[in-house]
Amino acid sequence: MMWRDSGVPADSFYEARTECAEGPKSKFKIKAGKTLSARRWHAAFSPEGCLDIASVLSRIQRGGVHPSIRGEVWEFLVGCFDPKSTFDEREQLRQHRRVQYARWKEVCQELDSHVGSGRIITAPVITEDGQPIQDPLVLQEANPSHIPSSREQATGGSESNAHVCLDKQIIEWKLTLHQIGLDVLRTDRTLVFYEKKENLAKLWDILAVYAWIDKDVGYCQGGMSDLCSPIIILLEDEADAFWCFERLMRKLRGNFRCTERSVGVENQLQSLASITQVLDPKLHQHLETLGGGDYLFAVRMFMVLFRRELSFGDSLYLWEMMWALEYYPDMFSMYEEPELAIEKNETSKGKVKSIRQFGKFERENIKNGSKGSETPLPITVFLVASVLKEKSAKLLQEARGLDDVVKILNDVSGDLDAKKTCSHAIKLHKKYLKMTRTRSAYSLERPSVVMLLPV
Repeated sequence: MMWRDSGVPADSFYEARTECAEGPKSKFKIKAGKTLSARRWHAAFSPEGCLDIASVLSRIQRGGVHPSIRGEVWEFLVGCFDPKSTFDEREQLRQHRRVQYARWKEVCQELDSHVGSGRIITAPVITEDGQPIQDPLVLQEANPSHIPSSREQATGGSESNAHVCLDKQIIEWKLTLHQIGLDVLRTDRTLVFYEKKENLAKLWDILAVYAWIDKDVGYCQGGMSDLCSPIIILLEDEADAFWCFERLMRKLRGNFRCTERSVGVENQLQSLASITQVLDPKLHQHLETLGGGDYLFAVRMFMVLFRRELSFGDSLYLWEMMWALEYYPDMFSMYEEPELAIEKNETSKGKVKSIRQFGKFERENIKNGSKGSETPLPITVFLVASVLKEKSAKLLQEARGLDDVVKILNDVSGDLDAKKTCSHAIKLHKKYLKMTRTRSAYSLERPSVVMLLPV
């Protein structure tokens, strides 16, 4: 398929299994002159390797990224690399990260030999109190192609495991391995890519290693495999894919952090409620009347970034649009050396970077002064708000209970246009900032009423 062909459907680059024809159809089309092409991408680098991020962002915001370069572009968009770095600096960093990933994976292999074996676990191999499950039927179910020996059954698949003191952290990690396996088997099963067992194992390994190194969040069902899967497809090297996923999780891990008192995504749901209350008070009041004031019906859109509402190709386009729109040039340093980046920002206050280095969405936050006071709301909140706004009339007229709300929003699947949704989100963001500024100014200017009591 030639790049010059206009109107190439986004999904045509990701082969689907013939028996899996259901699901949302692609609405986004890759077009020459609008989409970031390989030629324009390579031309954006200086001879030393520094990237003109401004020119790249403007192109992505208009038409996304061509699939042939999507993986390497994403590494910049999620903060794996600094646009100001050279080819040599990035290669050194890449090699360093590959070594670090290999070390982490080796630790995981010592704890459970299934890691890196090319197989995945789909049944528990340990009890909640840390005892290995010795039922061979369970282990065979976990790995149909591998019948464990009596020694492996006793050690959980590895001789070294017998010498490992199973503390709470190790037990919790081992208990998640089969959950990861079950999710991996369900993730993007319509794609030919995952017909190969080695690709399933690659996804499982990355999620297993991430679950080990992220002590606070670990692995959470309900979205992580959906977020990681496209990265596995785009980046061939497993370590590179891991680091790209790790950077993406820097943006999203708050959604997965749960405590006894709160769910991680709760902050974004509260923000969505506040935005809807300002932009569409009638809808907000209606949802509250129905008992949906907590906006839990929108959880899925936040957790998997519209993977269920869009086709595979369209969801990737939406993601890169989002990342380009809210990109800021200090992202890499904030992730890599946060303390140094904060110190640098403090000393460079007043020295404004070129506004072109920021995404369009982020520019509005800068103009509004959000960076200096409170953390600005992510674009995801406005994307979900735009879906609610689009379905506002239907929700007001037809929703008589929360089941109706869920059904109406589920009907969005296959009907959503990624480009239009992004455009609407930007407009809602501007409108919201304007309305909140106006309200703030009004509350400041309004004279206070002083009641004079008789002496």
